[in-house]
Amino acid sequence: MTIGTKSLLGNNNEEQLHDFLEKKYREFNTMSFIQDDPIQIPHRFSQKQDIEIAAFFASILAWGNRKSIINSTNKLLAFMDNSPYNFILNHNEKELKPLLQFKHRTFNATDVLYFVEFLKQHYSKFESLEDAFVFAKKKEENRSAAEVRLSNFHNYFFALPDAPNRTRKHIATPAKKSTCKRLNMFLRWMVRSDKSKVDFGIWKKIKPSELMCPLDVHVENVARQLCLINRKQRDWQTVVELTEALKEFDPKDPVKYDFALFGIGVSNKQSIKNFL
Repeated sequence: MTIGTKSLLGNNNEEQLHDFLEKKYREFNTMSFIQDDPIQIPHRFSQKQDIEIAAFFASILAWGNRKSIINSTNKLLAFMDNSPYNFILNHNEKELKPLLQFKHRTFNATDVLYFVEFLKQHYSKFESLEDAFVFAKKKEENRSAAEVRLSNFHNYFFALPDAPNRTRKHIATPAKKSTCKRLNMFLRWMVRSDKSKVDFGIWKKIKPSELMCPLDVHVENVARQLCLINRKQRDWQTVVELTEALKEFDPKDPVKYDFALFGIGVSNKQSIKNFL
């Protein structure tokens, strides 16, 4: 491993760390994970576009505690009569007015109205939101497909006339060195699939091997304790470092270990002390 995990962990070698992460991945990647996580929201829907839209809003609103994220997203979808795809395509001006009441932390009516307009414009041309993320299929200019994809999505998202300046902070981009945690989480939900069916796996144009690990405070803290991150900063390059380390354990599906790192950080901190 490029970061020297074996030496940093002392007696716990790379194989032991792999076994530990696999065990925790299996422990947390279960249907019981859904009940306390924002991913429960898109699981309420069956139509592909409803799942995409619900997941997109749930991920974008994912800062703060999970309960408040879930409550805010449910409130937003209720304004859309819990039929987000139909609302996006067919709403009228009167039906937009309830959205003026919406606020989650710094995400307010201005932001949600622009999101709705972007989604309407996109879905009028494309069947799936996946098409907004597949501009980059291979490396270019020494950047990974994931980096180009997220940068291009940011540019595409704000290509509509009069895009509010304030809304730009809600769609991150590696071009500004952001970790892009919420978008990476959204992509994990849409792209990954396994027997547990926590993630949806409804997008097929992006490979799980191209995903980047969502880096929130829980994942970061656990990853540092396990010597998966050496970089002191918390930015896009830190995400790259972590994901590359996880690829040593599963190059085809490195982001599956997000379940392990997040789950340990939220509810199983003692297991790291026991491991170390």
